Amino acid sequence: MTTGDALDRRSKHQIYLAEVMVSLKPVVNDPQGLAIRDGLRSLGYGEVDSVRAGKYLRVTVEAETSEDARSRVAQMCEQLLSNPVIETFDIQLTALSDR
Repeated sequence: MTTGDALDRRSKHQIYLAEVMVSLKPVVNDPQGLAIRDGLRSLGYGEVDSVRAGKYLRVTVEAETSEDARSRVAQMCEQLLSNPVIETFDIQLTALSDR
């Protein structure tokens, strides 16, 4: 592959914003969520029944297609961003710009 081919291939890529929500599986105890719920109740928000805590991550990636970007971010989630034994994740993808 020549340098021109590499530049041409790269120019077809897009930048995507992946918003990732990582949350505990429903069967996993959530002590942080319980503490938040109790804190809200002690502040007078007695109507709060339950709270589940999680993580929100924003990752920008460069890829040829949205499917490629989603696949790469899912791999990131499975390998580092979440613990697949106790957590699930959801990815919302937005195209930001062409490269």
